[in-house]
Amino acid sequence: MDDTGTTQAVVDPEVQAYVFSLVSALGGTGADDGGQYVLGDDALACLKDLKRWLKLYDEKTNRMDVARCLAEANLVNGDLVPILASWPEDATEDRVKSKIALACLELLVPLTWPIEKSDLQITVNHHRHIPYLQLAQVSYKRGILNHDTAKLLGSAVRIALPSMAEPLNERSNRDEGIIKLALYYFRNIALISVPPKAQAEGDENEVSRSATIDAFHYQQIFHLLLTMSSSMGDDFSSQDVVVMEVLFHLLKGIETERLFMNETQIDASKTDELRTLLNKEAGMLRGYARSAPTRHNRFGTMIWVKRDDDRVSTVSGQDVLLDSQRSLAKIDKTKRWKKPKQRSKITGLVQNEFDNPVKLTGSARKHLRKFVEDFLDAGFNPLFNHIRRAMDREADRVLDIHSRQFFFLVAWFLEAERQRRKAAKADRESRGKDQEADSFAIVASVLTQETFIALNRFMQESYDMKEWQDLNAGMRCFTQILLTVQEMSESPLEEDHTIAENIQNRIFYEETTHDRIVTIVQYYSNQGFGYLNSCTELAHVYLRMLERYAKQNVEMQVRSRRRAKRKSKAKKGPDAGTSNKDQDDEEEDEGEELAQAQRTSRERKFDFHRFAARFMRQGCIDTFVALTRYYNDLSVEQLKRAHRFFHRAAFKMEMGVMLFRVDIIALFNKMIKGPEGLDPASTAFREWQELVQHIFRQLVKKMDQRPQMAIEMLFSKIQSTVYFLEHGFDQRVETKAPRIPAELEIKPGMEKMQQIGVGVSYLCEKGFEAMLKWVISVLTSAIDERKAWEDEAAAQKMVLESSEHEVPAPDESSPPPTIFVKPDDLVQTTTMNVNQSLRLLMSLVGFERLGIDDDVGAAWVIPSSVTSSDLREALEAIEKFRVDPMVFDDDKTAKDLVRRKSAGYHKRAAYDDDSEGDLDDDEMLFPEGGPTIAKGNPLEELKKRRRRRRHTANSESEGEGLNDEERERRAEARRKANLEKRRKIKSDLFVHDSDEDENDEKDRDFFEKEEQRRKDYDKKVLQALSLNRMSGKTDRAGGTSKAKKRKTQSLESSDSDSKKRRRTTIGIGSQTSDSDRGDTEDDQGLLRVGPSSVAAYSDPISLIESDKDTEHETDTPLSSPPAISSTRRQKGSSLENATSKSVNFSSPTGSPVTTEAQAASNTNIARDVTMVDSGNDDDEDDQMPISQPMRRGRARGGFVIESDSDE
Repeated sequence: MDDTGTTQAVVDPEVQAYVFSLVSALGGTGADDGGQYVLGDDALACLKDLKRWLKLYDEKTNRMDVARCLAEANLVNGDLVPILASWPEDATEDRVKSKIALACLELLVPLTWPIEKSDLQITVNHHRHIPYLQLAQVSYKRGILNHDTAKLLGSAVRIALPSMAEPLNERSNRDEGIIKLALYYFRNIALISVPPKAQAEGDENEVSRSATIDAFHYQQIFHLLLTMSSSMGDDFSSQDVVVMEVLFHLLKGIETERLFMNETQIDASKTDELRTLLNKEAGMLRGYARSAPTRHNRFGTMIWVKRDDDRVSTVSGQDVLLDSQRSLAKIDKTKRWKKPKQRSKITGLVQNEFDNPVKLTGSARKHLRKFVEDFLDAGFNPLFNHIRRAMDREADRVLDIHSRQFFFLVAWFLEAERQRRKAAKADRESRGKDQEADSFAIVASVLTQETFIALNRFMQESYDMKEWQDLNAGMRCFTQILLTVQEMSESPLEEDHTIAENIQNRIFYEETTHDRIVTIVQYYSNQGFGYLNSCTELAHVYLRMLERYAKQNVEMQVRSRRRAKRKSKAKKGPDAGTSNKDQDDEEEDEGEELAQAQRTSRERKFDFHRFAARFMRQGCIDTFVALTRYYNDLSVEQLKRAHRFFHRAAFKMEMGVMLFRVDIIALFNKMIKGPEGLDPASTAFREWQELVQHIFRQLVKKMDQRPQMAIEMLFSKIQSTVYFLEHGFDQRVETKAPRIPAELEIKPGMEKMQQIGVGVSYLCEKGFEAMLKWVISVLTSAIDERKAWEDEAAAQKMVLESSEHEVPAPDESSPPPTIFVKPDDLVQTTTMNVNQSLRLLMSLVGFERLGIDDDVGAAWVIPSSVTSSDLREALEAIEKFRVDPMVFDDDKTAKDLVRRKSAGYHKRAAYDDDSEGDLDDDEMLFPEGGPTIAKGNPLEELKKRRRRRRHTANSESEGEGLNDEERERRAEARRKANLEKRRKIKSDLFVHDSDEDENDEKDRDFFEKEEQRRKDYDKKVLQALSLNRMSGKTDRAGGTSKAKKRKTQSLESSDSDSKKRRRTTIGIGSQTSDSDRGDTEDDQGLLRVGPSSVAAYSDPISLIESDKDTEHETDTPLSSPPAISSTRRQKGSSLENATSKSVNFSSPTGSPVTTEAQAASNTNIARDVTMVDSGNDDDEDDQMPISQPMRRGRARGGFVIESDSDE
């Protein structure tokens, strides 16, 4: 500042002189040309120089001096606008004028560009220039929109048309730049508005939103936008975000409900608004009239108000004489302290806000409605699908602000579509016409799974970064998607209904979406009324739709996410290179990543009541209370939204306790009783009045039940407080005991000290150095205690040895006392049993654990068998490896040498049952399985074994007897051989291939042999029957003598055969008296039948014996005789019908085979048939099994006949 008091120039004088000279040389108006603008000789060069000044001076130096000089020189309205207006519409072929028009457009775009400077970027020079330039931009917009003769917006279209006419694959970068230049020009004109708290020159209606919409309509800018939107992706590609910006600045703040109203509805709406305002004014006047001054009360009044705490306050004014409530209200109004307001957290520019409502004129509303309808029908899907794909691949042209604009426009157009359908439906109903419902396919591009993923990601990132305006746009979009899906579900079209069901299933399937909604509502805090309205509307719509969907789908599933630690990465191979500093850093990063948690998914059944209970937290209650505080300014729909939430909390969820707070109760009382309450004539007053009455009744009842409520009303409620107020006692939380992990062990092949080193290293790798110090302290105290006991025992022994008197010596076998490991606290007790690495080290140093395996509080002891020297060695090893950890080969760690202890090697506890000791040598790991296939002839093996025994018996009888030692030695050898044989058993119950579970070949061989054996038996039965028929006329007595003769012959043949073959014969004689039952067995081991077993028939029947060949053919052992079926019957033969009842004959091995029918019929018959072995009675192994078959009735041909009707 100089001495004369003049202020310093705002702009550098030299810069100002250069700029002014260029503006003067550009051209001007003259009297000779009738006031028309005349270009200078170098007009095109001057325009290019001005462009260079803007780019090289303002942009490079971050100053606005050139723009300020151009605004002061009135370049736009004085030069550029007249130049563009002088360009006739039919002079498109004039290249000079086209270049001049393009140069003017290149200057108009930066001069009208929105001024966006954050608090960190703004400088003193910006503070000096921005207010002036904002008002200058308003004047630019006024001059462009309201020109008398020319369409200046259309001039930009004519400039860009030649470039647009080129095919997409043939356009040059210059063509793309010209198209973008024209679109940015339209964007700037739509964006410019009168700055807040600024007084602009002229009429503000000339630059309003309505004027902009009318100008876009008259100059056919809407047609251009529709053409580009519908051709996006085919003829246009990189212009999508610019078109979206134009639409955003045209549509923000416009109410879609009023946009689709007809004139009658608009008039009715205006009338309702006027009536509402008049009622509010009348209510204010009535309240003021109660205490308004009159000519008789102009004198002052002062009273004392005595409060509850016996304090006295002074209040002046006659209005306080009415009642005590007004006196206290007057005291509150006179309080001067105001809470300091924090700086607003809402960061963003005014140009990008969309919560401020905008009023439109009738013509602007009509033009915009026509454009919106055409855009929904033709351009919505191509444009927004193209932009969404660009956002997904993060194209360079997509900025952060574009995501907010994208989701806001999606929400706006979805709401506009719903309002259009609503208006069309009302119009059809008024006309009485039925029209087929339209499909929602025109907005299908934003109802895809890709859009939902992008929306969820955008909302989560906005919430994490605290970008509240972005989150506001996301919430609006989500709400409108839900409302659109709801209308689709009610559509008569089956296709729309199916799509709506699928969309709801995808939205409600993710539990992260549920969590996000609850979190947004719960943590609202001074983000503005627009944000508050959006989050409460989203919660209201989401809850209502989810409740209805959950009722329709009872088995609804959701995918929940839980925390789970990541598994360690693959181990490095032994050939890994040497580690350096970079590798160490990578290992540290990997360790940090392993320490982090990742989310794993699982499905669970959805419970709506449980989800709705999450909204009953104090934060969610406070959010809706904050919305209710604006009750005088809320619409009917907003009041209903808050009413439904409080009704759900108090009655459906039975959580009215959350509403019992002093400020909430006072708010409800003020809404109904006043002062400044709800209008009693409003539609929402009655509903709110009933709700408040019920809440107050609940409050009174609760205070009678819980006197503590009087104190709790002063504070917010936490979950434990709510539970106590509801039930009268504190909630008992049952903690689940920790699970005992698997026990660890060191891999074999290491010495004791090395194992301790591995245990120490493993404990340190886990980060449990404090536990290692605790183990050292326990060992130190244990060494002292055990050493003291050993010294005392040694001293007593020396005293006894040196004593002259005979003193009974102490019991040397008495062990030292067990030392109990004493933990520091309960946490340490649990850690000893839960921590795997600590348990491993304690086991290695000799500690033992008592108690059951699942006991987390089990005690640890140092057993008597561990000496002080053992403990000292373990302590020294721990100290050594703690200071100098072990180094493992092949870049291994201690974790690589530790494994879980197998359950099969689990050591039996000392207190277990003594009867179940460790495995003996004689005990087999596998039981012997079932019968196996005999690999030889069992009869031949039996004969060889008997020959050996007879030879041994003969040698002993000849005087070659063995002494007791030799016999014991041989018995022990036989026992060991037998034990070794049993150990080699691989029981089929445990060891077999899974493919051999069903051995078809084995089964087929078995059944074929059985079938062949049955056929052989049938032949022999038929032969016996034929012989029986031939001898049927013989007398029974003769038959009896023949049977006795056969019996004698069989005895003689048995003697002459020298027992080469053991054969059992069964003779059936005639009935005799009881005195004949004294028959005895012969010495040859033959089976003899007494009179009690003689059948009623005395016909002689020869025993059916299998010959030697048949015995060699079978592989079935003696213990598994073949079964003969008794179900083969042939009709027409009385004999065969009789034989089908009971069949009994001998098997090839000599053991009887009895069918089920015989077994059932002979249960009460005495057993008098025995089989006696003729071998050596002294040898136990020489005994043969004794069979006592059931007593049989009459027999014929080897068949037992129960009936005598077949004679």
